[in-house]
Amino acid sequence: MANRLYRLILLLPMLLALGTARAQESIILSSTTSTEQSGLFGFLLPRFEAKTGIKVKVVAVGTGQALDIGRRGDADVVLVHDRAAEDKFVAEGFGISRRDVMHNDFIVVGPKEDPAKVSQAKDVVEVMRRIAASQAPFVSRGDRSGTHAAELRFWQAAGLNPNALKGYKESGSGMGPTLNMAAAMGAYTLADRGTWLAFKNRQGLGPLFMGDPRLFNPYGILLVNPARHAHVKKGPGMKFIDWLVSAEGQGTIAAYRINGEQLFFPDAVK
Repeated sequence: MANRLYRLILLLPMLLALGTARAQESIILSSTTSTEQSGLFGFLLPRFEAKTGIKVKVVAVGTGQALDIGRRGDADVVLVHDRAAEDKFVAEGFGISRRDVMHNDFIVVGPKEDPAKVSQAKDVVEVMRRIAASQAPFVSRGDRSGTHAAELRFWQAAGLNPNALKGYKESGSGMGPTLNMAAAMGAYTLADRGTWLAFKNRQGLGPLFMGDPRLFNPYGILLVNPARHAHVKKGPGMKFIDWLVSAEGQGTIAAYRINGEQLFFPDAVK
């Protein structure tokens, strides 16, 4: 009897810890590779969890895939960067409570010798035309991400079909692998500034064009509609959304830096 009681005493802390872990609230956040690969979530989410006790499990994919995950009801919250696709998601009844969160911008990166002379272009449309005219290699994400959608808009504005270009390749993957492919090929690509600043394997790549207002890259957050999927965790999901757009959440976003450079700029609290 004494031995059994002694074993129970030894097991009690483990049982209590297991019960606490099972009781912890959690949500699934479907989001973009840029928020994950830039390191923002690694900085942001532990602060939210410490404040609320809610665990955020991230599925990092392209924006199109992130929204599809929300449509299937396999996420509670979606954080993406393609306003037209976000508005469609809401109009179809899959998302509610959309809020502006933050922005950064896109930049064109490529070989530092810049054979297409994109650094001399006056706007991003001219950038695309210079790349096409020089037949320089260009790596597209090709993954229905927000970055891919922006790139396709720029090709269209330039009056070009990228699939007809000799040097055009698709990685079919996230921003990090796409940058790796561009570095290996000595190719141009379109990148979000946050992922570029966190990217280590630059080899001969450098930032060559930026500053065009069309390169503005806003992010929005949405709750997956519980009326479509009853299992969506509305309460914890809204707690995350409300915290992210609060002064504390926005301040945390602004505080994230790499080598002293701010990666994302708050839009919910000015």
